[in-house]
Amino acid sequence: MNLKDLLDVVSAPGADWVGLREVWEHATTRYCRDGKSSKNSSEESTGLMVEVLKNGCITYTATADRSKSGVQQAVDQAIDLAERSSKYRIHEFTVSERPASEGKYRSPRNVALGSHSPKDINDFLVNACGKLKVSEKIHRTTGLIYLVESKQNYVSTNGANFEQDFSLLSYGFKATAVDGTSVQSRSDGGFLANSLQGGMEIFNQDKIENMLSTIGEQAVELLSAEECPTGTMDLVVMPDQMMLQIHESIGHPLEIDRILGDERNYAGSSFVQRKDFGSLTYGSPIMNVSFDPTVENEYASYSFDDNGTPATKEYLIKEGKLLRGLGGLESQTRSGLKGVANARASLWNRPPIDRMANINLEPGDSNYDEIISAVENGVLMESNNSWSIDDYRRKFQFGCEYGKRIKNGKITNTICNPNYRGITIPFWTNLKMLGNASTRKTYGTPYCGKGEPNQAIRVGHASPVCLFTNIEIFGGSK
Repeated sequence: MNLKDLLDVVSAPGADWVGLREVWEHATTRYCRDGKSSKNSSEESTGLMVEVLKNGCITYTATADRSKSGVQQAVDQAIDLAERSSKYRIHEFTVSERPASEGKYRSPRNVALGSHSPKDINDFLVNACGKLKVSEKIHRTTGLIYLVESKQNYVSTNGANFEQDFSLLSYGFKATAVDGTSVQSRSDGGFLANSLQGGMEIFNQDKIENMLSTIGEQAVELLSAEECPTGTMDLVVMPDQMMLQIHESIGHPLEIDRILGDERNYAGSSFVQRKDFGSLTYGSPIMNVSFDPTVENEYASYSFDDNGTPATKEYLIKEGKLLRGLGGLESQTRSGLKGVANARASLWNRPPIDRMANINLEPGDSNYDEIISAVENGVLMESNNSWSIDDYRRKFQFGCEYGKRIKNGKITNTICNPNYRGITIPFWTNLKMLGNASTRKTYGTPYCGKGEPNQAIRVGHASPVCLFTNIEIFGGSK
């Protein structure tokens, strides 16, 4: 029985609205360490989320039993839950929070994820570890590929009926070098930062092979590099580190459920308040940040969020001013704020909550050489190594894998253990130059955690090269 027919035959007495969201997902992980295959796993999950609106309450139940009797039992449980919880509701919802959307979405792909045999992938990862080991000082090499196929069907009693078909690929390589007590690691952008939508064409083996020896050589180079200087100076941040900067100091603090206090017990709150939207200067006038699930190949692109809201590009921050938050229709109704199509669930057995999708820093008009030449005394940093941020998303500290000293407009020597810290608003206010489209790169991660019970979800971030002034920079220790 297809999902629409199933909805038509289940009984929901007294309910104002019923929605069914069916999700099937298959994930494959292949991991190699030190030239040996270490993990080959395959997981499949399928089931159904039932949503019911009654007495102003939206309630959820999930079931892996997609028979008529199984779904009917889940609907009955959701109705009972709505009846019992309605006297405690904090907001009265209506059908307007559930659009009657119709359509289809399919990730662009040229080569199916299943086109490469397990042997071919494992052989490539084993050989990649060999190419990373450029020296006897390389003590650990790793290579990983993570493939996900996910399909979603959604129907509701007010006419919603859409399908989404996702093809998702992540990969990462890393080399760790050791010399006495000194340990340094270098990767291709951080743990699984190379996460995109598409087929196996994303896993460009020739391009990856050309990069592997550089990763190993830079890991060894860091062993003898000078320590990062300490002081207040200019900071050039490469796109793979900007990914996390955007994620932690823009994405999370703008989630409306955090601002409303829903996440305070677990994932934290936000320094942003409702009155700030439309008036708060979040950063410099050249700062433009978009929510954009329409970008082809970016990791969190889609046509509809998991409540059926059509996905459109919206500016969160325009010319430095905060305009709108990351909140789906439920949070928008509760808060009175403008939001976006970002009510998302990690699987069929989780309800949608406010999540990031593709949060992108729009490019400027400076090329890479112009940015470097504008720095008299500074440091360039790339590839995140460590991070810390308070639960209001105000104060942060980030460490990177690799750094370069910049003096008098020129890159000089390599430095190790580069770190920087700041406070969100002053940091973004000190954004001085933005790279143009030629410096822009797109990254993502499968593992943004939030919610109780926890939901790890996919997000994407794109950014150009950025120059910040008057940043507190410091070193670590070998």
